[in-house]
Amino acid sequence: MNTINEPLADGMTRHWQVDEVLVDTKTDFQHLVIARTAQGLSLFCDNDRQSTEFSQLTYHEALMVPALLLADTVERVLVIGSSEGVVCQMAVQHGATVVDHIDIDEQAVKLCAEHLPYGYTLDELAEAEKGSGPIRVQYIDGFEYIRTTSEKYDIVLVDLPDEREEEAQHNRLYGADFLRMCKALLRPGGVVVNQSGCQTMWRNTTLIRSWQRFNEVFDTVAYYGSDEHEWAYLFGRADVVEDPTALMVERLKTAGYQPESIDDLALLGNSIPPYRVRQSLA
Repeated sequence: MNTINEPLADGMTRHWQVDEVLVDTKTDFQHLVIARTAQGLSLFCDNDRQSTEFSQLTYHEALMVPALLLADTVERVLVIGSSEGVVCQMAVQHGATVVDHIDIDEQAVKLCAEHLPYGYTLDELAEAEKGSGPIRVQYIDGFEYIRTTSEKYDIVLVDLPDEREEEAQHNRLYGADFLRMCKALLRPGGVVVNQSGCQTMWRNTTLIRSWQRFNEVFDTVAYYGSDEHEWAYLFGRADVVEDPTALMVERLKTAGYQPESIDDLALLGNSIPPYRVRQSLA
C-alpha cells in the first residue's frame, strides 16, 4: 500500500502517502488502517482519516473542550465512539468521576490502544474494560445503549465517522430522534455534542443537516468550527443560555482541563457558523 485515497466530495479525493503500514484489517464493522504518514501515525476507517499523531489534539480539544466549559457540572460523561479514548482522558483530567465509553467495534479500540501513541495504552484500556477506574469501556451498540439506559450524564458526546449520503449503519446516530434520546439522558445543565461535519461549502451537507437538527431539538445551540482543522462541532443544552460563548470563555480560566489549542479568542472567533449554515434556518 503506497497511498490511501480519501474521498472528500463529489469529484474530490485526498491522497495520503503511506510510508509504513502497521495494521490493515477488516473488523466486523469497517476497514481499518493504521499507517505512518507525513502526519505521523494515522488512523483510517473505510479510507477516511479519523485522526493523526500531528493533528489529533486539535481535533479532540475542539470536540471536547467547549462541552466541558458549557456544562454546568462535569461529573458523569458518556462517550459514543471515539475509539482512541482521548476525549475520555480529557474528561477525567477535567474532574469527571464516571466516564462511560461505548464503542461497537472492540477490535478497533484495541488496535488503537496497541498502535497509536495517543489515547489509551493497552494497560489503561484493560483497566477501563474492568471498570476499575473512572473510565468504563463497553463494546456494545451506542444507539441501543442510549435507547435503553437509565443513567444520566452531564455530557453526552458522539464522535463517529461522518454521516453518509448513502445508507450506513451509523447514520441513525445523527438523526433528530437520536438527539432527543441523548437529550433525555442529560442532567440539569448538561450538554450533548457531536462531530457535525466540515465547514467548507463543497462538503457542508452534513453540517447543515446537523445544525437544523440541533436547533430543532435543543433550546441552546453553540457552534465551534476549528480554525486549525477542517471540522465543526455542535453543542446543545435543553435549557436557555443567553450567551453560551461568553459562558465558555469565563469558565476557561478555571477549567480543570487546560487546552493547548484553544484559548479565549479561539472560543470567540470560532463560535459563528458559516453563512450558508446559518441561512439554512431562514
